[in-house]
Amino acid sequence: MRTLADTVREGRKRALLLGLWAASLVVVGLFVWMLTSHGPAAVTSRTGARALGEENEDLRQQVANLQRADQVAGIAAKELKRNLAERDEEISGLRTDLAFYSRLVGGNGQRDGLKVQGARTEPVKGSPNAWNVVITLTQNARRGEVLKGNLSVAVEGIQGSKVTTLEGPALGQPAAAQGPAFAFKYFQQIQGSFTLPAGFKPTRLRVVASPDGDEPVTRTIPWEDATRSDEVNDVQQ
Repeated sequence: MRTLADTVREGRKRALLLGLWAASLVVVGLFVWMLTSHGPAAVTSRTGARALGEENEDLRQQVANLQRADQVAGIAAKELKRNLAERDEEISGLRTDLAFYSRLVGGNGQRDGLKVQGARTEPVKGSPNAWNVVITLTQNARRGEVLKGNLSVAVEGIQGSKVTTLEGPALGQPAAAQGPAFAFKYFQQIQGSFTLPAGFKPTRLRVVASPDGDEPVTRTIPWEDATRSDEVNDVQQ
């Protein structure tokens, strides 16, 4: 026969088992609740973080590409400016040459024969009273034909109190020597030199161009005009 004590012990065991079963249900319920409530949110958070990281990396790459493109554009702009400066300088030089040659051939379109277009003189460094001279000759009346001849140079001025003209040996040139020769179709610049005596004050430079088989052409240029830096003396004397 069961005693009262046995009955009590058996009741306690059942109560304990029932409590353990109930506790297990609570634990399982909590686990399921955590999976259903917090699990997807965590996954979503990780997915969002990954997407933001990828977007951030893409933005950084775009910024790097824009910076490289800006550097390339800057280099191209500098190169373009340099090329434009070179072209401007080249155009300026061509305009200067065009103006010079226009004066040589005559911008009025008229056909001229042999012409002493101008002369330029400058002192020789280190040689007192010595001068270099550059004489420009032109002709456009006989285009394509070579014009030949010789030049002679004289310097007019004052020696002491007298008006004097120096030429040949008086300018330090050989007495029997013929003047510089010229031969050209359109224009030619002829270089030479001469020496003035001490105390001589030049006032004019006289150039005589004597073409073969034709009359000589004479041009006188004021000394102050001849000593200017202009390559062409535009005013015919």
